[in-house]
Amino acid sequence: MPKLKTHKGTAKRIKITGSGKLVRERAFGNHILAKKSKARKRNMKTAATINGKINKNIKKALGV
Repeated sequence: MPKLKTHKGTAKRIKITGSGKLVRERAFGNHILAKKSKARKRNMKTAATINGKINKNIKKALGV
């Protein structure tokens, strides 16, 4: 069976930590920031982990 190709769009957006967790950036942090609260904008800077069944699909897309 041939090797799976890495899905490059996914690879650019999601990183794998040393322990194997998937980490992504949060959405909505690029523009129209004046109406968003300081706490909301601060929370958008932090990375988010990906949980649940989608984890398996993403790892398959990354070729892990």
